[in-house]
Amino acid sequence: ATDSSETEVAMDPAMLDGFPEEDKAKMMGMIEAMQTRDSLKMYNNLVERCFSTCVQSFRRKTLEKDEERCVSKCCEKFLKHSARTSVRFAELNAQSMQQMGGPPQ
Repeated sequence: ATDSSETEVAMDPAMLDGFPEEDKAKMMGMIEAMQTRDSLKMYNNLVERCFSTCVQSFRRKTLEKDEERCVSKCCEKFLKHSARTSVRFAELNAQSMQQMGGPPQ
């Protein structure tokens, strides 16, 4: 299991102004594919981490109550952490853009 935090940040299409329309479409397609890949990686990491941490046995088809609670708490923590990381990344990116003289966010 990897322990990296991954975030998803939407790109502003205005950043591609000045590029030919064909290049803009290709870039946006590539960005969407990367965001989809990153979302799937995050989901897979969530499943792997919570399953490994919470599921103790395979005696039944369904999770036991304590396993179910553990998985719910694990998922909630993971998603809250990911959301907070994403928000903080966006804040830092906006600060960086302002310092570089970019458009204010």
